[in-house]
Amino acid sequence: MEISDIRRRLRTTFEQHRKEAAERRARADEAAVAYGGFLRDIAVPVFRMVANVAKAEGHPFTVYSPAGGVRLVSERNERDFAELYLDGSLDPPRVGTRVNRQTGRDLVSKEGLLRPEASIPSLTDEDVLAFLLREVAELSER
Repeated sequence: MEISDIRRRLRTTFEQHRKEAAERRARADEAAVAYGGFLRDIAVPVFRMVANVAKAEGHPFTVYSPAGGVRLVSERNERDFAELYLDGSLDPPRVGTRVNRQTGRDLVSKEGLLRPEASIPSLTDEDVLAFLLREVAELSER
């Protein structure tokens, strides 16, 4: 094996890596823009509607929308919550879900994706509502 061959192959590898990294950053930037619109126009309004209806039914929840996410928190136990966030560890980034539920001294946390096969712009209010309906009954148990 010649040193010139190794040098050429290494340069090619570095160049390919730089190109792929730039493409990943572009996809991440596009996802962040789409996710911002998804939060503002779909997720936060659905979370607020669910919280209002649940509160009227005697199951008090509060909605928090920290930067980059939205969280439905039980007013009976602040450690019980369901939230959406942008999972940037994936390529392309997807909308992640996280649910925490305290049972006695144990805190159980589960994570997933809102709709794993779906791009962020294709997510709907029905996707958000389906997620919340699956989780809110367990979160309101006491």
